[in-house]
Amino acid sequence: MIDAQGSTTDRRPTANLDALDTDAQLALTGERTVPGIPAENYWFRRHEIAYRFIAESCRGKQVLEAGSGEGYGGAMLAAAGATVTCVDYDASAVEHTRRRYPELTMIAGNLVDLPLPDESVDVVVNFQVIEHLWDQAAFIAECRRVLRPGGRLLVSTPNRITFSPGRDTPLNPFHTRELDAAELTDLLTDGGLESVVMHGVYHGAGLAELDAKWGGSLIDAQIERALAGEDWPADLVADVAAISADDFVILETSPDSATADKATTDKATADIDASLDLFAIAVRP
Repeated sequence: MIDAQGSTTDRRPTANLDALDTDAQLALTGERTVPGIPAENYWFRRHEIAYRFIAESCRGKQVLEAGSGEGYGGAMLAAAGATVTCVDYDASAVEHTRRRYPELTMIAGNLVDLPLPDESVDVVVNFQVIEHLWDQAAFIAECRRVLRPGGRLLVSTPNRITFSPGRDTPLNPFHTRELDAAELTDLLTDGGLESVVMHGVYHGAGLAELDAKWGGSLIDAQIERALAGEDWPADLVADVAAISADDFVILETSPDSATADKATTDKATADIDASLDLFAIAVRP
């Protein structure tokens, strides 16, 4: 399926994200997700769906991944035909990406001072990163600077309403400021971008069944055991390890459509405040 912004959910080949040998893995610190760890698989697949959604629309484009982490996302986009430059501040992530994904151009740098010329890229990808930044407005200004006119900024981030419900301070200690859809839209438009289209990431039918199996929330089942320092039961390990990106759906959203069937349709608009992650597309005029 291709949406109005040229994104796609076709199941096209991407990078090989099979389990890595231990010596090839980037350490799991809680700040970022990495492939190849069964207990981390839910979060990894929830990140992976966003890259799959945009991969075909990035074919032939000059793409900057701002905050590339382990590097798997940039590798997926490169495998789909993009020319990808990655920027990350973390030295271990930079070194790992250069070693693991030589097809990427990897640059160590600060996201509020991007080491790229003005108007040098067609697409900036920033997935599950903006919530970690202290100066989000400065980052958006940098994205506008490096984008060519008509270029797109693609941002995904946890939806504050569902990720840290009822809290002003994020639950995740690595997050500085989480956003809801209105706040993310304002951040993008105040930064000089336009044509903001908001999507949401939701559980598909299979994950909805797992939510029911695990007392209403598969996420809570994982987090509660982790916080308690408990071993996972074998069936929870198996359920989490079996999740794929296909178990998530990305839908264009509207605040007035709370009754949309988010688990079974690709065409209905859905309630943005019920989304797990926000996925915004904005254009540099």
